[in-house]
Amino acid sequence: MPIERVDDPTDPRLADYRDLTDVALRRVLEPAGGLYIAESAKVIGRAIAAGHRPRSVLVQEKWLDDVAEVAGDAPVYVVPAEVAEKLTGYAVHRGALAAMHRPAEPAVADIVAGARLVVVLEDIVDHTNVGAAFRSAAALGADAVLISPRCADPLYRRSVRVSMGTVFQVPWTRMPEWPTARGILHDAGFHIAALALADDAVSLDAFAAARPDRVALVLGSEGDGLSRRALAAADTVVTIPMRGGVDSLNVAAASAVALWSLTHAAPAAPAAPAAPTR
Repeated sequence: MPIERVDDPTDPRLADYRDLTDVALRRVLEPAGGLYIAESAKVIGRAIAAGHRPRSVLVQEKWLDDVAEVAGDAPVYVVPAEVAEKLTGYAVHRGALAAMHRPAEPAVADIVAGARLVVVLEDIVDHTNVGAAFRSAAALGADAVLISPRCADPLYRRSVRVSMGTVFQVPWTRMPEWPTARGILHDAGFHIAALALADDAVSLDAFAAARPDRVALVLGSEGDGLSRRALAAADTVVTIPMRGGVDSLNVAAASAVALWSLTHAAPAAPAAPAAPTR
């Protein structure tokens, strides 16, 4: 593990860590450059355990021993706290950042092979919600997560942090647009359940009580919910019964409620796909 002490925030070796508060810029540069940023020794360790490779690690002196256990052969840049803050644009309270090589995204068919419950996130723009949805997926028994082409990046550092590192635990990939994605899921035997409000929606408890053996649960964006194409692709529209004049939940909360219901219901025995209800 090569250790290099750096006191100049403009040092070109630190370019991967510069101006991390510019979310739009990082969202463009990280996927295109094949990198993402992992924050804290614990998250870095989980990423490496999942097979991801660090290009370098940025750490403050007092956290060097924690990082030394996980960094491998990647160069470790040790910087003072004021340099880290000037470099990144914020106080790096967790002490360590790593520029990680982004792994290739697998094919949708490979991700869903053998899965019985898949979460589909369509166009969710808040990285916190993406991370929270992954945490729900891991905790409540989803086998995989699929994200739409415009969904926020699960490997953005805030998504990773909120997920508690479960973005490295739950298999995921980016899917094509509807209706192509619908064909892939149907070919794999999935019943597509869209969580939304609709006149013909089935209540979540009723759907869970007679759930198909393989379910793809589709959740939509924070503002507009699911797109018309997603609703058209669905076999069933499912809604969470609510009280108090409230008609919807935050998407991450809705994912937890729906996944708990689907994983605690007794699924139907494997058979022919359930007939669409719409």
